[in-house]
Amino acid sequence: MPDRRAVITGLGVTCAAGTGTDKFWDTLVEGGKCLATNAIFDPASFPCRAAGQIEGLSARKVVPKSYRKATKVMARDIEAAVVAADLAFKDASITTRADADNEMSVEAGRLGCNIGAGLICCELDELGQAAKTSVTDGKFDIGTWGDSGMENLTPLWLLKYLPNMLSCHVTIIHGAEGPSNCITCGATSGILSVAEAARWIARNAADVAIAGGAEAKLTPLGVLRQSLLGRLCTDSNDRPESACRPFDATHSGTVMGEGGGLLIVEDAQRAQSRQACIYAEIAGFGAACDPNGINVTEPNCGSLDLAVSKAIADAGITPDDIDLIIAQGTGVPGEDRCEAEAWEKVFGDNLPNIPAAAITGTTGSMFAGQSGVTMVAGALAVQHQTAPPTVNFTSPDEGCRLSLAGEARECEINYAVVGAFSVGGQSAACILKRCES
Repeated sequence: MPDRRAVITGLGVTCAAGTGTDKFWDTLVEGGKCLATNAIFDPASFPCRAAGQIEGLSARKVVPKSYRKATKVMARDIEAAVVAADLAFKDASITTRADADNEMSVEAGRLGCNIGAGLICCELDELGQAAKTSVTDGKFDIGTWGDSGMENLTPLWLLKYLPNMLSCHVTIIHGAEGPSNCITCGATSGILSVAEAARWIARNAADVAIAGGAEAKLTPLGVLRQSLLGRLCTDSNDRPESACRPFDATHSGTVMGEGGGLLIVEDAQRAQSRQACIYAEIAGFGAACDPNGINVTEPNCGSLDLAVSKAIADAGITPDDIDLIIAQGTGVPGEDRCEAEAWEKVFGDNLPNIPAAAITGTTGSMFAGQSGVTMVAGALAVQHQTAPPTVNFTSPDEGCRLSLAGEARECEINYAVVGAFSVGGQSAACILKRCES
């Protein structure tokens, strides 16, 4: 049996740039500056106080009434995935078990789910109060904690912090009984999840799948970890909207954001038969790693050039066929330089002729949600034939030859490549192909 083609028929997104594709895309093309002072917790004691926050995030608003109690055990990461999933299914005009008034429009056993996630940070007030009961004479007693301290946590406490719970809740809410997975590979998670979902479609393991990534690291522990790694911008607390400056000569660090981007991946023939809106075809995929990335104190982009080259080959095209690059652009100087070099290894002297964009100046770095959201941006760029601007980009860093711009550009996009890399040395890339209407 020949491989079946996988296409994107629905998009769901929630991040600092907005919730829903219309708001998200409008904000991107208008060059919206959405970073602000962290309002999720008091950041006064941290060297970086800027953040990319989701406004009004609430899974309770989108789950069936019978499922609302479950929102009590949803961390913000889970809520972001649940909201993005609801938006994606509705965008694709696919009814699921969440719609009690209508039958599912896809067979439950043929509906898959694969959502990238990260290490979900626990809420300090909840854990701290329980840990306090195991302190004796000013010292934490691990024995007391094991004997009785943990009993001061709610019995379902752990269910808020398991990365696989993003996929678990989405599959339960929407009745997905087909292939299910959770990928935890940092900022590459979204692309890896979408690629695996596309392969389910290709080998006839599913007809429809929801895939992407979500993460919300804006907690004291999350910010502390990135601060200790020296990755955060600390010179723009008085102007947080300009703190993340990807590939710019003045870049000085990244800004943490939260977000979720999920895509409906569907068999092309099925999508065409129901006259679905097709944003793009998933034409190729590649992944790579660099073992040196294990040293997280040194800049590394996980052999991104190899991942991109593999994706281009998998799509059966050449680098000259690429019309748009969606880069990651963390704003961390060393990482930006590694990434710029990787893109140049693939495209050589033609790199300055290919429109490129990075959205982190608008959204912040969203970790496991990063490439899920950038995949949404890439699909919308192909649909609208427009390269979004790179917010806070004025002049390129030394050696950066990516064709970035501070304003949106209309251009013919037949093939777009979305790339991502993770702290730790992993990378991934996906080729999106324009589909004729």
